[in-house]
Amino acid sequence: RKIIIYSRDELKQFEMQQQWPDNYNTPMRYFIGDVRDYHRLKMAMTNVDVVIHAAALKHVPVCERYPIEAIKTNILGVQNIIKASIAECISRVIVMSTDKAVNPTSVMGTSKLMGEQLVKAATLKPGRTIFTTTRFGNVLGSRGSVVPIFAQQIKQGGPLTVTSTEMTRFVMTLTDAIDLVLKSGEISQGGEIFVTKMSALSVQDLAEVMIEHLAPLYGFRSSDIEIQVIGPRPGEKVYEEL
Repeated sequence: RKIIIYSRDELKQFEMQQQWPDNYNTPMRYFIGDVRDYHRLKMAMTNVDVVIHAAALKHVPVCERYPIEAIKTNILGVQNIIKASIAECISRVIVMSTDKAVNPTSVMGTSKLMGEQLVKAATLKPGRTIFTTTRFGNVLGSRGSVVPIFAQQIKQGGPLTVTSTEMTRFVMTLTDAIDLVLKSGEISQGGEIFVTKMSALSVQDLAEVMIEHLAPLYGFRSSDIEIQVIGPRPGEKVYEEL
């Protein structure tokens, strides 16, 4: 009957409202707030049945530079979700995590691993709320992901910046990501970490294929676009694990 979008990003909410308006004829509601703010969060979760928690600081270099901010959102924010869900007797809570939480080498991965552990610990407390975690790879085409970055670099005539010719990443489509969340919510009993089967993709291969397909659209030949190896950023792995 009602879908609440709760975030601190006023611009993205405005953009969503253009496509899915917030009025009496639609189920959409848009609340400004932050997972760091427990009292605002609890208020937003009144009379809610299911919570899908996607808010996070997700970019590895940003979290490396501002680790305390990653802690506030990715760890304390998750604990606020858990606490508010128990207080409001939420039926199900699905928390999104990442493959970077496996044997983490970055602040981002470590903070997401801690979030997973908090969800697992919440399951041990008696109560009606079912808590579960889904572990994502890289969602192709999502904001800040490599596909739109490469596309923009090709449009500008290059170069394409690749961190390492050896680097691989697990990838999933937006549909894969949605299916994982919905299926996990449907079958969870509490405390699981759900991982979907994902393909591993060479970032170098992706760059070459995108150049081949997109360069002609912008008036370039494939040979015009250079691939520049810039080296892994702090905290980045060459190979991720599931």
